[in-house]
Amino acid sequence: MTEHNDDFELVHGSGNAFRDFGRLNANIEQVRALLAAKIIHILNERGLSTREAERLTGVAHTEFSRIRNARLSRFTLDRMISILGKLDNDIEVNLTFQQRQHAAQDQMHV
Repeated sequence: MTEHNDDFELVHGSGNAFRDFGRLNANIEQVRALLAAKIIHILNERGLSTREAERLTGVAHTEFSRIRNARLSRFTLDRMISILGKLDNDIEVNLTFQQRQHAAQDQMHV
């Protein structure tokens, strides 16, 4: 029997993979990804193709294709919320503001 001695370091993420990978607009990318996931969920749940979603909402099928393929950089948050609203009239957006951990630690070392 061969013994494996692989050293792994367990690192807990921040809850935002974009921040963990050092992306500049990590919070915006995270929100875009969450909105895209919800849009994709609705499309899948209803069995809608991108063309059917276009007919239903008036949003170009290419935009639904970009969302399905996670090519989200062209989308503003308000555009994604608008698309979500066209798919589901009953949406509510909640924001929570929290001080960043590193900002609080930086203030303690001043």
